[in-house]
Amino acid sequence: MDYDFATLDFLDDSEEAVARRRGWIGATLRGFREPRPDDEVVTRWTAHYRTDRARVTGAWLPPGEFGSGPMPVATYASFDKTLNAGLELLPLRMITDVTTSSTHRRQGLLRRLLEDDLADAVAQGVPLAALTASEAEIYGRWGFGPATFNQTIELDTSPGFALRPHDDRGRVEMVEPADAWPHVKAVFDAFHARQRGSVEWPAAYADIHTGAFDFDTGAPNTKIRAAVHLDDGGTVDGFVIYSWGEDYTLKVAEMIALDPTAQLGLWSFLAHTDRAQKVTFNLAHPDDPLRWALVDIDRLKLTASRHFLWLRVLDVPRALAARPWGADDSLVLEVDDPQGHAAGRFRVTTRDGVAEVATTDDEPEVTMSAETLGSLYAAGVPVRQLHRAGRLAATPDAVRRLGAVADLEDEPYNLTGF
Repeated sequence: MDYDFATLDFLDDSEEAVARRRGWIGATLRGFREPRPDDEVVTRWTAHYRTDRARVTGAWLPPGEFGSGPMPVATYASFDKTLNAGLELLPLRMITDVTTSSTHRRQGLLRRLLEDDLADAVAQGVPLAALTASEAEIYGRWGFGPATFNQTIELDTSPGFALRPHDDRGRVEMVEPADAWPHVKAVFDAFHARQRGSVEWPAAYADIHTGAFDFDTGAPNTKIRAAVHLDDGGTVDGFVIYSWGEDYTLKVAEMIALDPTAQLGLWSFLAHTDRAQKVTFNLAHPDDPLRWALVDIDRLKLTASRHFLWLRVLDVPRALAARPWGADDSLVLEVDDPQGHAAGRFRVTTRDGVAEVATTDDEPEVTMSAETLGSLYAAGVPVRQLHRAGRLAATPDAVRRLGAVADLEDEPYNLTGF
């Protein structure tokens, strides 16, 4: 079938464009098993995509075919923001809202939309692409590798909960979510500027974290609460956004603190909230000080760990130069990339935590796929583990040397879903 591949202009308010826009949003929600969009959902979605300058594409049945109309059979969107690569905020192509109708799978629709977008990112000089995947086996074939992981934790805050003494001279104040938003955004911006692996927030986060709109219910979110931590000088240095769940459980949606003291102050606030028996958080920081600040460490459980941010390197020299390195050395890496964007041999010379990367004809010391490079990039997966899993080919000495330069002491961390 000759599908009609097209790009939607979300700034176009002509009758035909509005109908296609609503059809595209409806098809996306259908793909994620969500209800049909009402006017408010369409208005909010449109506003967010306009703010993010999203590229919105899809595949439609050609006119005259049974089932043709404003609703596409495949949807795809992307926009450009930034990833904290460690040494700089790197331009990032963020891919979202990817769906294919169950009746039009295995027709190459996703391949066409995704590969066209990656080619556009390369043409625009964007060195990395990223997505969050609902299924782990889909995107490796296009060079995406899982790079950060979300940890779900459960904290028992029933009577007897206690933290070891910690010197928190600040305080926590509850604030209405809409009033907290300027402080929440300021803390996130400071966090994003210094946290390797962090991805910039899309426009929808303003609605989500203020409670102005909840896409799950199609209405304002009146359940969320917000609290901020102030240091001893009265400056906001952390926040938590949460809601009550069942069985006296506090469900943390987002929590960021700019130092460990503020982090423990927020945990203490949550744990001592009246009638709270349990606190859950599915995006816990891997270096959160909570466990070792507990009097009883058995009160904290890791209940799940799952892939979160998937990265795809498009410009190897640019991307590798933007991340930090752990030792001085020089190695030749060969990357196999069926799409060609990251393919080639590269000499990576590291000195004082910085890399110089150049193409070379020298024999490779380490060989890997673009998918494996995506996982290695943020240092969320140790080189030795990738080698033991057969994900890269190298001698034991080359594995040791690559591990020394590529593995980093701190894990990457990302809170942003899209």
